[in-house]
Amino acid sequence: MLIPFPLSLHFAPKNTHIKDDPEKYWNSLIKNQTNLKNDHAILSTYSHMESLGLTPNRAALPLVLKACVKLNAVETGKRIHLSIRNTNLIEDVRVGTAIIDFYCKCGFIEEARKVFDEMVERDLVSWNAMISGYAGCGEFEEVVFLVMRMQREGFRPNSRTLVAMLLACQEVAEVRLGKEIQGYCLRNGLFDLDSHVGTALIGFYLSFNARASQTVFDLMAVRNTVCWNAMIKGCFHIGESLKALKLFEKMLIDGVEFDSVTMLALIQACAEFGSLELGSQIHQMAIKCSYSNDLFIINALLNMYADIGSLKSACKLFYVTPRRDVALWNSMISAFFENSCNEEATSLFVQMRTEGNKEDERTIVIMFSLCAESADGLRKGKSLHAYASKSGMRMDVNLGNAMLNMYAQQNCIDSVQKVFSEMSNVDVISFNTVILTLARNKLGSEAGEVFGLMREFDVEPNSYTIISILAACKDETCLNVGRSLHGFVIKQGIEVNASLNTALTDMYINCGDETTARNLFESCPGRDLISWNALIATYVKKNLAHDAFLVFSRMISEVEPNSVTIINILSSCTHLAHLPQGQCLHAYMLRRESSLGHNLSLGNAFITMYARCGSMQSAERIFKTLPRRNIISWNAIIAGYGMHGRGSDAILAFSQMLEDGYYPNEVTFISILSACSHSGMIEEGLRLFDSMVQDFHITPQLAHYGCVVDLLGRAGCLDEARGFIESMPIKPDASVWRTLLSAYRDHCYAKEAKAIFEKIVELDPMNPGNYVLLCNTYAAAGLWSDVRQIRTCLRAKGLRKPPGMSWIIVRSQIHSFAAGDRSHPMADKINANLNSLLHSMKDIGYVPDLHWILHVDEEYI
Repeated sequence: MLIPFPLSLHFAPKNTHIKDDPEKYWNSLIKNQTNLKNDHAILSTYSHMESLGLTPNRAALPLVLKACVKLNAVETGKRIHLSIRNTNLIEDVRVGTAIIDFYCKCGFIEEARKVFDEMVERDLVSWNAMISGYAGCGEFEEVVFLVMRMQREGFRPNSRTLVAMLLACQEVAEVRLGKEIQGYCLRNGLFDLDSHVGTALIGFYLSFNARASQTVFDLMAVRNTVCWNAMIKGCFHIGESLKALKLFEKMLIDGVEFDSVTMLALIQACAEFGSLELGSQIHQMAIKCSYSNDLFIINALLNMYADIGSLKSACKLFYVTPRRDVALWNSMISAFFENSCNEEATSLFVQMRTEGNKEDERTIVIMFSLCAESADGLRKGKSLHAYASKSGMRMDVNLGNAMLNMYAQQNCIDSVQKVFSEMSNVDVISFNTVILTLARNKLGSEAGEVFGLMREFDVEPNSYTIISILAACKDETCLNVGRSLHGFVIKQGIEVNASLNTALTDMYINCGDETTARNLFESCPGRDLISWNALIATYVKKNLAHDAFLVFSRMISEVEPNSVTIINILSSCTHLAHLPQGQCLHAYMLRRESSLGHNLSLGNAFITMYARCGSMQSAERIFKTLPRRNIISWNAIIAGYGMHGRGSDAILAFSQMLEDGYYPNEVTFISILSACSHSGMIEEGLRLFDSMVQDFHITPQLAHYGCVVDLLGRAGCLDEARGFIESMPIKPDASVWRTLLSAYRDHCYAKEAKAIFEKIVELDPMNPGNYVLLCNTYAAAGLWSDVRQIRTCLRAKGLRKPPGMSWIIVRSQIHSFAAGDRSHPMADKINANLNSLLHSMKDIGYVPDLHWILHVDEEYI
């Protein structure tokens, strides 16, 4: 806020009279306000002069423009330029230089260049202003070009010129030119005369040669605070946090005074080093040196505590700070979010607004990140989106990307596309987010179109772009697309890091080219734990359990597996019902972690594995020994009881879960309803379904309705099951109708089978299993003419049901069998043993139920 004019009069110099020489008075007033560093007063004085029709002279005008820069008063600065454009003032080299400096520092480099090119006379200061402007805006090629042009016009570079050039060399990694500049400095004595040159050289060398920067630092005759700061910050930025801390210690020993910049660098280095004890000492030092009211320092300390993991210390610092700016609120909200305290983060955001603190775009970005990970994040995210729009926040790249990520994580495709189209500026992250969202939702062609649009916008794709679009390549039909993308990576010289190599490997396996996949994996020099896990996970998803086990066996000889590895390989044990392998994995983890309590996800995975492999006793034992449980633990044990036909135990576990204060979710009710279905507990199942809606306010999904249909169907309540489907508030899918038709088959009821079959085929026309199911339903009812008709229809459509498979694992070797399959090397011996077993069973009175199973030709089974 500008200081009112009357409050500025006490700065007026003595013995000056406005009436005698008003211009001299006002210009003198501006000079005095400059000495007092009162930029607000300077602009207030200029505004008053402007209202009187007066213009500052060539000495005062640059001071006004400097104040515009410091206060970011862009419009005022532009108005000054416009007002003197057709006057003699614009021809003054000092005024012209000040205008160039103003435009450069406010980011208007083109306007600055226009003023520079129109200058009649230029001095070294003018050249340096323009050169420094280009350096500050990242136009480093222009820096070098202007310096060469300046020398051609007879000006020799001074220390300011060389500092700008060194910055340019640092950013574009121009090592040779940087070394030449150092030689020039040494030959012309600039290195010892100006510490800024030494500081710039330190920054230049730190980007690629830390030892050389240390040499420069050691050679400096005069090392001021700025030099020490550059060295400390440089060490921190290249990841040498311990070295940065030791440099500060040496700085204290040498008696050099440190400032707030030093303190900020020190706090950041401590955060990276990760020592809470050292962090507390630095905090005490900040208080002792009177930095406790510096919000930049407080903010850095808060972030340090959050990064170290001491959320309690971060909270304490936040709440004892009497004056908080928006940056501090943002840091505290972010600290809660980063430490998975989403409720606390949301509450603090509400408190921030309640106390009248105005949030900024950074606040909204953090809250969008929080919404992306919340269960009800879509609702909150949409509200936040509406609020940001009503508040007039510009959809810049940071806000837009945060919004895109939120909608992408909530899988809201239409909103992702809409936000993307509304963004005023997009970058590679924006494109990557949209491409990945489309690819994950099997919209490969749309993802390809966005990729093409990215090229039209001249946005350079990176490795994550390729990873995103590769997510759409899921089967053999995409192999050529995947190969084209691989070729594009090679042609464009995109770095094939471990993540991209893993994505390419996954693509080739998913698309059926396992040879290329394994070659890529083997040739990756930097493959890490994530690469191994990804390969195992891909084999597991492709049901290639044997390959997954082989990779795991090889992996443990090279890298130490983590919980993700074990969970992935456990899913193969679960799928194959390979109990011995699961038990080996259990023993392997117990030897390393002594218990499964430290990793709840792993404990839950073992409960599921044991339950599905038939060892419910082991599943119960792990469940009971877990030191803590979550809803997934309860869901796993309830599902286990259900698949073992122990419906009463499942309901008992459900009740215990409620008593322990756990709130059931959608998966819980699928598990408990399925348990009731398998145990014939109709009343209990229907009561639980009603309770899900009435007591727990969970909206039933298709899976829940399917469980109820199965519950009624297994109990022979076929009319009730049909009526239940027809009363559903959502449209039933093929699986729901298929459940009803299966019940008709089991109860030899074919009266309405054709009508139900037609509904199934309408929803799922290319599934041969639908025809086989109807055929078996007719066979069970003895309707042989209908059976033959379905067989004929199945042949005419060219549909063939994949054969059912059974398997057994002997000594880690998987032996698979299909109906009528005699390809196994021991087929004769196996069939002889089977026949012997069948005869023995018949001798003791066993009569096989051949009611409908064998009424379909083998080629369709």
